[in-house]
Amino acid sequence: MSVQEIGPDSTMGDILNAYPSAKVALFQRYHIGGCASCGYQPEDTLTGVLQTHNIVDSPDTVIDYIQDSQDVEARLHIHPKEVAEALDHGEKLQFFDVRSAEEWEARHIPDAPHLTVELKFEILDSWPKDAPIIFYSNQGRRSLDTASYFRAYGFTNARSLNGGMDAWLGRGRYPVALLSMLGNRPDSGTSSGNSA
Repeated sequence: MSVQEIGPDSTMGDILNAYPSAKVALFQRYHIGGCASCGYQPEDTLTGVLQTHNIVDSPDTVIDYIQDSQDVEARLHIHPKEVAEALDHGEKLQFFDVRSAEEWEARHIPDAPHLTVELKFEILDSWPKDAPIIFYSNQGRRSLDTASYFRAYGFTNARSLNGGMDAWLGRGRYPVALLSMLGNRPDSGTSSGNSA
C-alpha cells in the first residue's frame, strides 16, 4: 500500500479515509476514538485530537503509526483455518460472541458466551492478560473493535475471528471441525440481524 499524505493539520475524517485501519490502531495504542469520552469529530485535526487527549508523542510519531496501522489491524485477526489448527493441536481458546443477545440466542459457537457489559468488565478486571481470547460477530467488524479494545487494555492474545460467524460457517471453505462445533450443517444458513 502506498503511503498517503497526511499531516498534523489533516482532519480525522481525511485520515480515516486514507487509512481506515487507523481507527483501530489509534484506539489500541492511544485510547483515542473507541468511546464517547475518548472520541473525536471528523472535522477535528490530528493536532487538536492529540492535544485534547494529552498525547505526548509528536504528531510525526503518530503519523508514522497511522501509516503502519494496516499491520496493527492485521495482527488482531485470526483466520478460521488458524483456529481449526489451534484446536486440532489441543490449544484452549475462549470464544466470546459480541453480537446482540437475540443474535446469540439464534445461533452461536458452543461454549461461547454472549459478551455482556458485566462479563466484559469481569474479564478486564480478573483474567490473565495473556489469555487466548477470540471475539466474533457476524462478519468480524464488531469483533475487531472489541479485540482492539481488549488489546488496548493489555490483553496480548485478544483476536477477532476474521470474517466472523459467516466465515466460521464457511459453506465448505473451512475445516469441518469448525462446522461440527456448531452442531449445524454448513448449508443451514446464519441468523438474521445486524450483519457486522
